[in-house]
Amino acid sequence: MELHRVIEALLFASDKPLQVKRIHTVLKSAAENAQSEVTMAFSSLSEKDIRKAIDKLDRCYEEAGCGLTVLELQEGYQLRTRPRAAPWVRELFDGPKPARISQPALETLAVVAYRQPISRSEMEAVRGVAVDGVVASLLERRLIRIAGRSEGPGRPLLYETTPEFLIEFGLRSLKDLPNADELRRLSTPQTPPENPNGVSAQAAAASSAEGESHADAPADAAKAKPSKAKGKAKPKAEAQSGGVAVAGEETSAIHSSDTEARSATTDSPAEQ
Repeated sequence: MELHRVIEALLFASDKPLQVKRIHTVLKSAAENAQSEVTMAFSSLSEKDIRKAIDKLDRCYEEAGCGLTVLELQEGYQLRTRPRAAPWVRELFDGPKPARISQPALETLAVVAYRQPISRSEMEAVRGVAVDGVVASLLERRLIRIAGRSEGPGRPLLYETTPEFLIEFGLRSLKDLPNADELRRLSTPQTPPENPNGVSAQAAAASSAEGESHADAPADAAKAKPSKAKGKAKPKAEAQSGGVAVAGEETSAIHSSDTEARSATTDSPAEQ
């Protein structure tokens, strides 16, 4: 019996991925407990020989067009069905089909994978929306976990990916992520500064523009339609207070619409 066929049997019989070191131990143990010419020959092989045999097994599957493949994971090697066989394999299981990862959850998971450990506020700074529901969903799926606390103000929780994440996406390690080095060099977007009244700079600028528009409107109206009673103009202080009231209403409206827009883009738990 050839070595790659022995390894095939071991991978099939194991309920979890097998490391090369574990396979090497099994081959030595077999030579001690079931001495034969074949088992003794396999016991003297190195881990490098075992890796070559695993590669040969995978090539045999590929050349024969088999529905199986040997997948290398962080925990070791495991036999897996090929993705093209998924429509038939899926029908073997009568239980509810696992929910697919939503697009917002996938985007948040990518942020965690490339920037871990990362806090929730940093995720929101990158994505531009709240991620409370998404983080809860990813924690429930065991794709991310709490890695500790930051040393920054408030000591927020930090999150990182799990071994289940690597298995789910067929990765041996985080180094297999595409363009990881390039994405890590990107700077985190900064949130707009706020003025003392708690209104963002963008909202304040928009409010100022709206205030100027409303301030110009009475002057234009006065030119188009002369006043019937001269000398009944409002005192200067009263006119200024009226302008402040208009600007205040516009700022409040813009701030309210900004809050509604953020609420509309927030990922809800049901979406996950």
